[in-house]
Amino acid sequence: RNLIINGAMQVAQRGTSSTSSTYGSVDRFRIVNSNTDEAAFTQKQVTDSPDGFGNSYEFDVTTAESTLAADESFIIRTILEANTLQSLAFGTSSAKQITISFYVKAYQTGTYVLNIYSDDSARAYTANYTINQSATWERKSITITGDTVGAITNDNGAGLYVNFFLATGTNYTSSTAHKNQWASFNTASWAHGQTVNVLSSTDNYWKITGVQLEVGSVATDFE
Repeated sequence: RNLIINGAMQVAQRGTSSTSSTYGSVDRFRIVNSNTDEAAFTQKQVTDSPDGFGNSYEFDVTTAESTLAADESFIIRTILEANTLQSLAFGTSSAKQITISFYVKAYQTGTYVLNIYSDDSARAYTANYTINQSATWERKSITITGDTVGAITNDNGAGLYVNFFLATGTNYTSSTAHKNQWASFNTASWAHGQTVNVLSSTDNYWKITGVQLEVGSVATDFE
């Protein structure tokens, strides 16, 4: 049922801690940062987790980005292979709703962005979620309509990119082109609604576990 691999952050074959970008600690989850010139950070597999889980993925700021420029962005990403997504029937009139759910804990409260990008069709869907209480595990759930336009090729290439934004400059927030709807990818709509800048202070961190993407409009118990 769960289309996310390693959503409980149990596997970390590269090691439990890394200061590098891209893949470094928890399998299948990577950092994608663009144009940040000051920020330093650690990505980790840690045991801090909500009830029912043993691990989480932690992003921790060790050197702040003093000024977030318009072209800077910071994403935690997992990629789903296209041939595992054929049951979604994207690109047809039978395209199915999907629901993504996860547990998240962060120092900063406020509005964050979750973006889904379809690699084969270059289409995207941008949604927001809110962290209401600092340093507290919260479960989030977002239901996304099926994309009747953009098909996902049945091969072993990238199917969907699941992007969790932690910081973004204004180049990525000025448009609502694919806010709460599927549409052709627009750079200015990629992170619309993001108000939090996790890179702003060494006090800041962001943790996630229990990530699940499933067919339907209801977030079921984690598989």
